[in-house]
Amino acid sequence: MYQTDPPLPPSEVLPTMYDLPSEDPEEPGLPDEFHDFQPQLLRETCQPRTYPTGEMFIGTDLNLYYDARHRLWHKRPDWFLVLGVSRAQQQQEMRLSYVVWQEAVAPFLVVELLSPGTEAEDLGQTLRDANKPPTKWQVYEQNLRIPYYVVFDRYQNLLRVFELTGTRYQAVAISEPKFWFEELQLGLGVWQGQYQQTEGLWLRWYDFAGNWIPTLEERAEQEQQRAEQERQRAERLAQRLRSLGVDPDNL
Repeated sequence: MYQTDPPLPPSEVLPTMYDLPSEDPEEPGLPDEFHDFQPQLLRETCQPRTYPTGEMFIGTDLNLYYDARHRLWHKRPDWFLVLGVSRAQQQQEMRLSYVVWQEAVAPFLVVELLSPGTEAEDLGQTLRDANKPPTKWQVYEQNLRIPYYVVFDRYQNLLRVFELTGTRYQAVAISEPKFWFEELQLGLGVWQGQYQQTEGLWLRWYDFAGNWIPTLEERAEQEQQRAEQERQRAERLAQRLRSLGVDPDNL
């Protein structure tokens, strides 16, 4: 492409999510059911008080393109949250990948779900090979400067939180498997319970009072309970009116 005068902005000349691969042929599919269910639970319960759902984007096992100089380089976080970007309003607008140079906003938080085969890389214990892309840790810490990086090991019930301090991630000392994000007015913690009919340890968001944010199923159950309580209240009122000689159906 010929250079124009003045030069065109990068968003017009660099590849978009439609031009870049959205799948890695060397890593087809998901590693296990947990990596399917856990991101769903995080998505359902991520309800920040400071950002409406229309002003944030949640990516799950989605290609994250981060370097306009190396346009095919990408990472694929298990779960990540971007603040201050619009979510798709139409199906055809739904993102195939998250391309940082197009969006102009890097993720606020990345969550990696520890697996035995990825533990070293997830925890920044691997080194970059010559002539190879940077490691996952390097991309999150140095390329994108993502403010928070969370790693959850369900095998050992271990939650690690790393916060970007200056130019490096620093491990946050937490006395229990919970961490409060002041920017979101939400906390992220380890919850013991049943999700998708499966009992276990799960990462889940909680509110300022320490209450776990309800899932879609729990919200539906709460609505049913409220409707039943309202029906019972109306029935009690109708019975009371009848006892007074008043027909509630002819008021």
